Amino acid sequence: MVEASPIRTAIIGYGYVGRTFHAPLIRATPGFALTVIGSRRPETAVRETAPEARVVSDPLAAATDPDVELVVIASPNESHAVLAEAALSAGKHVVVDKPFTVTLAEARRVAEVARQADRLLSVFQNRRWDSDFLTVQAALAEGRLGTLVHYESRIDRYRPVVQDRWRERPIPGSGLWFDLGAHLVDQALLLFGLPQTVTLHVASQRRAGTSPDWFLAVLTYPHLHAVLSAGVLVSGGSARFTLHGLTASLVKGGVDVQEAQLREGMVPGDLDWGIDLNHATLFDGATGEIEVLSATDGDYRRYYEGVRDAIQGVAPNPVPPAQAIAVMAVIAAGEASAAQGRSMALPLTDAEAQAFSAASAMPQ
Repeated sequence: MVEASPIRTAIIGYGYVGRTFHAPLIRATPGFALTVIGSRRPETAVRETAPEARVVSDPLAAATDPDVELVVIASPNESHAVLAEAALSAGKHVVVDKPFTVTLAEARRVAEVARQADRLLSVFQNRRWDSDFLTVQAALAEGRLGTLVHYESRIDRYRPVVQDRWRERPIPGSGLWFDLGAHLVDQALLLFGLPQTVTLHVASQRRAGTSPDWFLAVLTYPHLHAVLSAGVLVSGGSARFTLHGLTASLVKGGVDVQEAQLREGMVPGDLDWGIDLNHATLFDGATGEIEVLSATDGDYRRYYEGVRDAIQGVAPNPVPPAQAIAVMAVIAAGEASAAQGRSMALPLTDAEAQAFSAASAMPQ
């Protein structure tokens, strides 16, 4: 059997996300070759961490580079759609960092371009492979809580100083609902499917803030409420997950360690990579007994392994467009809810809802 040639890959955008997440994960996953970096940063600065890649300053030129097979878009959110369309139209496979796009209309358009080009289009929802989420997912799959009635998922940080960066400016696609919200929504949809309604509250809690730095969203299901929240003025004390079922409750503290490990320069696959020492606690309702559940180790490399296998035709897309469109529909419904002060149904067509269900039913 002839081994497949490495997938020649470009990363467009070499700020925090491109440099800290995508580049190390691509290098650590067999089957990829990082060949192009699309960045306006000085070439010497890029080569400090990506010496093997050719630097292209024009993002559109990088997206359509003839030597590239896969384009990873890690640029500011407003540029996602135009760069993804350009790359797909040039015959490239595409990975887009979350959020997929800024609007639901853009998401639909990019997905249609991918369908017509017959190219893989996937969204980097790496937190599907967080240790904390995998621990909760396993407990639910095993039925440890009985019928679930309340699900709370939150990521809190303490960042009191507003930074001068696009994520915190008052522009389309900025703010915490698009940033961490895209992750929390994706995880909830993976567990429970499409909600009936979305209710969102947002705020800018820091006095100098100009975009939302706090949100609380409620996804309503027939017999379940999923509460999603994030903020940047939380010094500590909040659990990552809190779940209540008819027979038991589960609390999981601590945030997955992989982002911190990548930020500190650890290479994926190193000793202790993704190991979570923060256990989950199960509280039995009938007996009052407390059970400690060891956390499942996380590994973001599984996303890129899935992309590689999907391109080679041996596995499904790890995050297909139908699921990415559903996330954007929840984000859009949330924005409408916050603006109008009422709960909103998802703005999905019947065909899109069916496509989501079909994609979510496929083994990952």
